[in-house]
Amino acid sequence: MAGHNDRGWGRVIYALGYSMQGFKACFQAEEAFRQELFLLLFLAPLGLWLGETPVERALLIGCLLMVLVVELLNSAIEASVDRVGLERHELSARAKDIASAAVFMSMTLAWVTWGLILIPRWL
Repeated sequence: MAGHNDRGWGRVIYALGYSMQGFKACFQAEEAFRQELFLLLFLAPLGLWLGETPVERALLIGCLLMVLVVELLNSAIEASVDRVGLERHELSARAKDIASAAVFMSMTLAWVTWGLILIPRWL
């Protein structure tokens, strides 16, 4: 937060606290984030088990984490746009739609990654 003159580990600890507040706020307010988090909790162990190499495991889990990262950014954009005003505006709608499209693309990346790694094993 602005005004903190902490350096080194103190700054890291403050940053971690703010990050956890953001994580908690998104979990409480966004159903999509909760769904994606629960999906990650189910699929991450599966990715560890199905991945044959460390790189495959990293890709299988990393693309799932990317979905959460993009969902956090989407939620931040939506909250910022709503903070500015709740009336319908073309630019506000565009910002929200583009952020939603980013979430969709991250989900597509996850599906493609899992498919490219796992489907050839069963063909």
